[in-house]
Amino acid sequence: MSPMREAVARLASPMDTIAAYHFGWIDRHGCPVSGDGGKALRPALALLSAQAVGSGAEPGVPGAVAVELVHNFSLLHDDVMDGDETRRHRATAWTVFGAAQAILAGDALLALATEVLLDAPHGSTASAAAARAIRRITTATRQLIDGQAQDLAFEQHDRVTVAECLEMEGNKTGALLAASCSIGAVLAGADDRTADALGRYGHDLGLAFQAVDDLLGIWGDTEVTGKPRWGDLRRRKKSLPVAAALAEDGPASRRLAELLADPQVRDDEDQQLAVRADLIEQAGGRAWTRDEARRRHTSALAALDEVPMSDQIREYFVTLAEFVVVRER
Repeated sequence: MSPMREAVARLASPMDTIAAYHFGWIDRHGCPVSGDGGKALRPALALLSAQAVGSGAEPGVPGAVAVELVHNFSLLHDDVMDGDETRRHRATAWTVFGAAQAILAGDALLALATEVLLDAPHGSTASAAAARAIRRITTATRQLIDGQAQDLAFEQHDRVTVAECLEMEGNKTGALLAASCSIGAVLAGADDRTADALGRYGHDLGLAFQAVDDLLGIWGDTEVTGKPRWGDLRRRKKSLPVAAALAEDGPASRRLAELLADPQVRDDEDQQLAVRADLIEQAGGRAWTRDEARRRHTSALAALDEVPMSDQIREYFVTLAEFVVVRER
């Protein structure tokens, strides 16, 4: 049994069932399936960060499990808050088990993340490393929650600046990826200077990831992403393409601002959303966001130069960063 499944198996019923369904291990009836469990980007980075400092991957395993548990805590809650009915091409957990149960399952995963780190190998050095790892992941979790609160608040604002949007996305996505890229190194005994450099790689990678996610949230292919077309516009999210388009202040930008200020939902909603997406593109929001993903990608790779590591491990980090900016889901 994988370390992730071993961790989830600790949960009481029905939390274990809901979590297993959410991870794609079982269907709604409890039957095993081989589904899409997600990209597993964060645990991969945690294991790589342990290897980057000259260790094997093994010391990073508790960190890899912990960051993936925290990530999926946030996804379970996000789906409820956003009212999303599909994820990874099937019904979200809250639509199957109810919102209250999905929220509790998310809470259980969050608590389990700390428990997994506390159960890391003991000894004075290992215990100190585990304490440092817990501090990093709990700080990242607080920032993640801050970012989610900012994101929800922005839906009620007519206009959000690019700087505000980047701050929110740095909290919501960058913080946990920063923790993912440093936690394995910390558990392997790396000093804070090394862990912080790997964390900077993760933070900028997170901003690149979120920029691409924002593009997919408007223009992504539903058959590929498994999410509704124009989903972010439908929820009135002020994502990076929207913020960048509004900042341009040309005719398309001003028309977009007028439409975003109108809360009325019309019968031709899809047509209206298509118009808004077109206006964002005309105002340069799509191109700016694509360029921002590349800028953050370049900055992330520069942070790696501060950490001596083997060419093979460095190439893995580079490949993962490239995946983030060219992905389609």
